[in-house]
Amino acid sequence: MENKLNLRPFWVSIRHRLWLVLGSALLAGIVAYIATSYVPPTYRASMTLMIQQSPSPSISDYTAILISERQASTYAEIIKEELVIQTMIAQLGLDLTPEEVQRKLDVELVRNTQLIRLQIEDSDGYRAARMANGIGDALIAQSQTLQEARYADSLESIQAQMQDLTALIEEMTSAVDALESAATDENQAELAQLQTILAGYRNSYTSLLQTYEQTRLTAVSSADNVVILSRAQEPAKRIGPSGLKNALLATVATAVLALGVIFIIEYLDDTVKTPDDVKLLLDDITVLGVIGQLGKKDTELVTLAQPRSPISESFRALRTNIRFTSIDKPIKTLLVTSSGPSEGKSLVISNLAVTMAQAGMQVIIVDADLRRPRIHKVFNHGNSSGGLTETLLEGELNGRLQTTLSEGLNMLVAGELPPNPAELIGSQKMQDLLKLLTQQVDIVLIDSPPVLAVTDAVVLAREVDAVLVVATAGQTRRNNLKQGVNALRQVEANVIGVALNKVATTKGSYYYYYQ
Repeated sequence: MENKLNLRPFWVSIRHRLWLVLGSALLAGIVAYIATSYVPPTYRASMTLMIQQSPSPSISDYTAILISERQASTYAEIIKEELVIQTMIAQLGLDLTPEEVQRKLDVELVRNTQLIRLQIEDSDGYRAARMANGIGDALIAQSQTLQEARYADSLESIQAQMQDLTALIEEMTSAVDALESAATDENQAELAQLQTILAGYRNSYTSLLQTYEQTRLTAVSSADNVVILSRAQEPAKRIGPSGLKNALLATVATAVLALGVIFIIEYLDDTVKTPDDVKLLLDDITVLGVIGQLGKKDTELVTLAQPRSPISESFRALRTNIRFTSIDKPIKTLLVTSSGPSEGKSLVISNLAVTMAQAGMQVIIVDADLRRPRIHKVFNHGNSSGGLTETLLEGELNGRLQTTLSEGLNMLVAGELPPNPAELIGSQKMQDLLKLLTQQVDIVLIDSPPVLAVTDAVVLAREVDAVLVVATAGQTRRNNLKQGVNALRQVEANVIGVALNKVATTKGSYYYYYQ
């Protein structure tokens, strides 16, 4: 049979736990809203810079734009450097470290432009604006310093030569003045020579002065221009945190997480919970009844105490379905068992017996669980006056059938627990007893131990007309149920179906869905 993902159990499980999902989501939203109210507000101040490359006649306008864009990327990285940030901190006198400012700083290049957008997020809007503007001013100052450093050595060398020439000019001027004051025919040649040298010094100084001015102008004209297009203003509104937004996100996230947990639990749960689970596991086995879960104050014989309750109605439906499983040959002996212990088979067989008696049938219920008998407890009878064990040992009933509060229903309790229950159950005397009982009533219901626990049920299954397997919703594991049914089939037992027991009876549960 093709395995299909059955989503119905997941949906029913979600509906059953909807209060948990909504409650946890609402609580998470409230906690997130309250927690956000204690978080300081955040403000964002933004300024925009433009990087302009120095003009050059040797390159085209398009190339100049590309270079400017690359330079913008370079300046964007320079903004993040500690030197620029430290300069801003010192100028504004802030009590912050460069690392703290870097965490508040965001630098963004505007795509396909020469623009840089600089943003500062801080709990103080005024301080955020001051910091953004301070970083922009520090960048401009740093840029000018870097550009001036390119020509600093040349300018310093020219200034040094000019200072040396100034000293030589002053010295030579003094010498010329001295000779002119004491002019004679003999010193005219020397005076003319000194005046020629002085003129050369002055020409050299003029040439150096022109070189110095030209170099300084070149340094100024070749410098990249960092322009502040818009200065940061103190933000009027905070950008976060938003208590409502955080509460909404927390609510949605918690709800999704809760649904995911429910889905995982349902996916990993290997127990049968619905008739569909049984059908997927045992494709040729019919679910003959879906029995609800008794309340804490309900008596086990609910079909006697509350004959009009929904659970009593489910037992009557089980009775009807059993009768329709064999129309041509009515079932005279029915074995009720389960794959494991504590699955409610004694409760199911007892209430099934009552409903059959209420329908006018003559019924005998036999407690063949000679290890942990419970039928006498369900019917509130004693177990010390003799029962199945004594009957098998003696080979006669001897009036051991006990009446019940339900007319037409008698029972044979287990009696004393023997040391060899499997041998007694599999004996010829047990077969003879079943034949004797079937001659007296319409149907004999037999309660037996679990199939996987001991061999008693498998031994009895060969001697009865039909077998009903009881499974507990949310408790019986799929593998155990399948192994139990297979064990019965190996002895060619007539397994007519499964009764799903203890199904949740709350609104929206499996029980209501499958009624």
